[in-house]
Amino acid sequence: MAFKQPVGPSASARKYDLLTAMGTLALSAPPGEQRLILRLMVAITARYNWASDTLAVAQTDLARLWSVDPRTVKRAMAQYRQRGWLFQKRAPGRGRVGEYGLSLERLMQDTSALWPAVGSDFVERLSAPPAQQTPPRPQMQGTVVPFPVPAGTDEETRLWPLIQRAFDQIEPAQAQAWLGNVTSAGLEGNVLVLNVPGRFRANYLRTHLVSRLLPVAQRISPQIATIQIND
Repeated sequence: MAFKQPVGPSASARKYDLLTAMGTLALSAPPGEQRLILRLMVAITARYNWASDTLAVAQTDLARLWSVDPRTVKRAMAQYRQRGWLFQKRAPGRGRVGEYGLSLERLMQDTSALWPAVGSDFVERLSAPPAQQTPPRPQMQGTVVPFPVPAGTDEETRLWPLIQRAFDQIEPAQAQAWLGNVTSAGLEGNVLVLNVPGRFRANYLRTHLVSRLLPVAQRISPQIATIQIND
């Protein structure tokens, strides 16, 4: 099982996948195990450097972050290493903290049994080979565009392709990863209704993209007041 390092244009989606998988595992676990996983998630979101694959933080800082004593931090870090979730890159020394790397493949392997709880689209995406996990951005050749706008159709039919195309010019990685198979059910009053395949993808759009997509949609059609996501 391979998991692409979450850096580059698609980094936010990759990080979201990892944290979703870990959070789902935590919520299915008994209290002690749940705390162990959630503490690592907080360490990742607060101190992990995704670009260099480095978690460099003092145990006293982690103790403060987790609201525990340093002995609890020491035991937890030992458990993460035993499970293969973390590996030591540099031992702590005088005046310097230890550095750890994150074993993404091991984490994804250990969470894979819970992927179906997130959704079939989540399983399909994370089970794909690394090269297919992030949809490549189509290359512009001649008049070919990533989101073609149908010619000779009514204004409402053209509305969503125009919005996709405009958003793609601003945030191409997000547009290609999340909007490619989204369709529109048209306008209901001042509400743009979008149909999104898969619960995970729909939730991602609701929580991460709608607030950025709405201003773009309003520039194309000022009458749009809100966007409704259906899965």
